[in-house]
Amino acid sequence: MHRNLKHLQDKLGLPFRNPELLKQAFTHSSYVNEHRMANHKDNERLEFLGDAVLELTVSEYLFETYPDRSEGELTKLRASIVCEPSLVGFAEELDFGSYVLLGKGEEMTGGRSRPALLADVFESFVGALYLDRGIEAVKAFLNKHMFPHLPDHGRLLTIDYKTQLQEYTQHHNMGTVEYRIVDERGPAHEREFVAEVYLNREQFGQGSGRSKKEAEQHAAEQALKSLRAPLE
Repeated sequence: MHRNLKHLQDKLGLPFRNPELLKQAFTHSSYVNEHRMANHKDNERLEFLGDAVLELTVSEYLFETYPDRSEGELTKLRASIVCEPSLVGFAEELDFGSYVLLGKGEEMTGGRSRPALLADVFESFVGALYLDRGIEAVKAFLNKHMFPHLPDHGRLLTIDYKTQLQEYTQHHNMGTVEYRIVDERGPAHEREFVAEVYLNREQFGQGSGRSKKEAEQHAAEQALKSLRAPLE
């Protein structure tokens, strides 16, 4: 069920100077497609901007918080924070899904809880907040709703097994890594993807997840365990 955006502004303590920006941030393309006669704009451009703003603000936070971390470590930390599973978690915590304007078809297939949609909405909200109130407002929002919920001591929110697998295979000159989505199952609002990872066309791992990226990560994790097992 769609909830009033005035309620969201009150809950966050962030009154928008331009409420149309906030509305756009929560307007899915499916809603625009079903209301072509009205002057609605979807959130895809704001998502593009929000992604860049998040990259900058999270980078600055990590740079200042972990002065002894290397560039490579900071890059991995940032990737773990702005990845889809992480952004979905923040969006769910703020109940962003219930404020999205959706088309009827998307609504009926459970789009309101779809991980990719929630991650996109979080990014588009950040983009709208940046345009409406500037970078300091974005930092204040993240300082309240994102940064305090990150793991202590800079531990990765999610281990990037795909990067680890790529680095491992390159270091040992093991050839080319390839991922394939081999199955999609379940209803649209609870879709599960199955991925397999191949090394020189030989399967080394399989994994499943709510998104293709998550499934590939689990497949890479299994492949790493298989490759390292003889060495342990």
